[in-house]
Amino acid sequence: MNKKRILLFSTLIIIVFLLMTYFSTNNDKVNNLNNMKKLPYKYDSLAEFTTIGTGGIKGTYYLTGNIISNYVNSIKKQTGIRLYVESTAGSIYNINAIKSGEFDFGIVQSDIAYKALKGEGKFKGNPYYKLKSVIAIYPELLTLITRKDSNINSLFSIQEKRINVGNKGSGNAHTIDQLLEENNISDFDFSEVKYLNIREASKALIDNKLDAYFSMSGHPSTNIINLEKKVDLKLISLNTKKTNELIKKYPYFTSGIIKTNTYKEQNKDIYTFGVKAVLVTSSNVSEKIVYTITKAIFENFEEFKQKHPVYVNMSKESLLKGLSLPLHIGARKYLEEIGLLK
Repeated sequence: MNKKRILLFSTLIIIVFLLMTYFSTNNDKVNNLNNMKKLPYKYDSLAEFTTIGTGGIKGTYYLTGNIISNYVNSIKKQTGIRLYVESTAGSIYNINAIKSGEFDFGIVQSDIAYKALKGEGKFKGNPYYKLKSVIAIYPELLTLITRKDSNINSLFSIQEKRINVGNKGSGNAHTIDQLLEENNISDFDFSEVKYLNIREASKALIDNKLDAYFSMSGHPSTNIINLEKKVDLKLISLNTKKTNELIKKYPYFTSGIIKTNTYKEQNKDIYTFGVKAVLVTSSNVSEKIVYTITKAIFENFEEFKQKHPVYVNMSKESLLKGLSLPLHIGARKYLEEIGLLK
């Protein structure tokens, strides 16, 4: 008899425990669903996985992708969206991966994005009309870096000097060609012209085998910071009348300033131009996902700016400047809600 009572008592305990677990779980679900009512989209209990292509793991594109991912994933219980980050070869790979459906998002140069949309350059004859902008992130500015003892004081004084114009076939070299052509400067105007990558050009400058070289980069640049420890440098403004006309001619170019004291002994602002690192997606990606990612970035914007020196001069308004593609409807929806777009 005692054994039957013990068995009955044990069974009752198990039933009570199961009932408590059931109601506790359902209360959690109700609370989550109540939180979902604050969001503009219906909550789906099934997780939605999405991926962003970036760049090399030591680069700023990869860092940027991880920062965005952290913000999005911190609210995944509320949104049902989880964002994964992939290290890639960069802009062209990211766009092709979005087109193939491998990625939903990518960080790319604005000029590369424009050419993909129009079917130009590496995308010649194969335009990708579904490519859309989410936000512009930070500027990558064309920078003329000179030895201080070279006596170069303007773009035009690089004539008769030893100049590196960039690795042949690179995006950097293409932009330099556009700048020089617009200002009626050719390779024949230099005493010596080289086609080195950034690492090689930096070494040549240190060894006094170059007077100057161009670099497309975010600022402050680790490369320049390391270089100025070994040789006295001077950065040169590029804001000629012809350069300003070049910026107006191409929608993917934007003007920019390297602020005073960004580098050692830089005692004035340097005026230049460049492209933007932009977050892009496809019109095939849902409005809800793009809206959620845009919202996550803007709601953490002040913290975002502190994550790397290249973000410091960003403003919410600057995230809409330098876009070379139409906005995705999800990004537009959020930007209209907060009054940045009318």
